[in-house]
Amino acid sequence: MSVALQSAIESVNAVILGKEQQVKLAFSCLLAKGHLLIEDLPGMGKTTLSHALAAVTGLDYNRIQFTSDLLPADILGVSIFEREAGTELGRFRFHPGPVFTQVLLADEINRATPKAQSALLEAMEEGQVTIEGETRPLPAPFFVIATQNPISQSGTFPLPESQLDRFLMRIQLGYPHQEAERALLLGQDRRDMAAHLAEALPKAELLRLQQQVNDVQASSSVIDYVQRLIAYTRYDGGFQYGLSPRGALALLRSAKAWALIDGRAFVLPEDIQRVLPAVVDHRLADAAQHGGHSVSQQLLNHVPVLL
Repeated sequence: MSVALQSAIESVNAVILGKEQQVKLAFSCLLAKGHLLIEDLPGMGKTTLSHALAAVTGLDYNRIQFTSDLLPADILGVSIFEREAGTELGRFRFHPGPVFTQVLLADEINRATPKAQSALLEAMEEGQVTIEGETRPLPAPFFVIATQNPISQSGTFPLPESQLDRFLMRIQLGYPHQEAERALLLGQDRRDMAAHLAEALPKAELLRLQQQVNDVQASSSVIDYVQRLIAYTRYDGGFQYGLSPRGALALLRSAKAWALIDGRAFVLPEDIQRVLPAVVDHRLADAAQHGGHSVSQQLLNHVPVLL
């Protein structure tokens, strides 16, 4: 593992206690050039994790608080007519919205209407936005971290499937274990700690690692395993619909990023299994026909690694 990457992961783990798996998934998502959705109850550390990730990378950072009255222009920007001093002449000048940044925190994204949520679709998929017929590129890297409260809570709007599919991963933090919670109660405020984290993973190193993910090798047997998992969701698992080709690519790329963090230049079946819940469950949750196990656990139970 890169020394800078290891330092960044350790810095975030010092703030988000007892959540090493989730922190590693978040960095895997970043290295895989994806976007991250963090879903959990209020007060579980979703926003703190987002601040910490932005701080250790040293990237430009903006936060949008999603509310029911948020408009697409509040996210993307707007053109305003500006008159030249002392004349009747003027022109429209575009004022970029908060989306023009490298790390964007979409806080409580499911409290906004679907119209406002959809403003991020092109940005997340293409790294650009089209406003008033003109396409404007976004900075690179561009990483969206969205938080959402459980849909069962009042004042929330469900994310449509097309929006969910733009998120490479969805993770949940969950309650801390007893030792971690005691350290939280006795220690420094986590928001203050996140705000004062030093840059550990410079932009140049991050871009190098993102490129290096492409060089991680997946053998034919690993590809076969991925294809069996995908085929099960489409034909054998009783789902209304299966994973798309984009979902299959997301699973493989996430596994490559996980392997890179582990210091390997090749993917193991265990890498696929580690990232499977974060990549698959939010894409197929509405397609599941029966309860019990999660979608990913059903796949792991029924799809063999080797035939």
